[in-house]
Amino acid sequence: MAKKKITRKELLNEPDEFISFSSRMLSFTATHKIQILYFIGAIVVIVIALSGYGYYSRKSESKAFTMLEKTKKDYKIFLSKDGPEKALNVVKDDFMKIIEKYSGNYGGKMASIELANIYYNAGDMNSSIEQYGKALKAFNDNGNVKCRILSSLGYAYEAKNDLKSAVSYFEMIVSEPDNFLKDEALFNLGRLYAIMGDVKKSKDSYQKIVSGFTDSFYGEIAKERIS
Repeated sequence: MAKKKITRKELLNEPDEFISFSSRMLSFTATHKIQILYFIGAIVVIVIALSGYGYYSRKSESKAFTMLEKTKKDYKIFLSKDGPEKALNVVKDDFMKIIEKYSGNYGGKMASIELANIYYNAGDMNSSIEQYGKALKAFNDNGNVKCRILSSLGYAYEAKNDLKSAVSYFEMIVSEPDNFLKDEALFNLGRLYAIMGDVKKSKDSYQKIVSGFTDSFYGEIAKERIS
């Protein structure tokens, strides 16, 4: 059956879809004018709030790092002049202020690691371990920093002659995926197991360096120790 041909007159009498849609939109806008204004106002407030928060966060972070750099410089001055123990006593409160005031900022978290290092240099291993533990919680989602803290905890426990605990932290590093301290951790495990008298575990750790880290700084030493 032949399709009925629509005349030009009939086409002109058909409502224009765009005009019809526009009319409906105008009608909707007029009816819901107050609600639409409230919605737009809410969006504006959210945008302003987010912008303000971003500005405040950047400013706060900048202040944290400025204070941190100043305190680190002060520490170096007192360290060279009076030694690690006296230098710790001078700057400890300043580091604590940064940590407490900017705990949510990267600068505040880094101050926690710096203070732990300073405790370590001063020979206060208990305070160092406690501070590294706090830093570990702060950086638990940052793989590289986390592994550095685990390594520092291993060295701190070794300095306390708690070799079993030291080994546990170096083993944590080895179990972490794709980290740049794995060969160093294996070397420390080989070294500590040897001190503890576990020759097999010591050689196994060194062998893992030789087999899996051909370009490692520790490679040649590991080869010598398993030969």
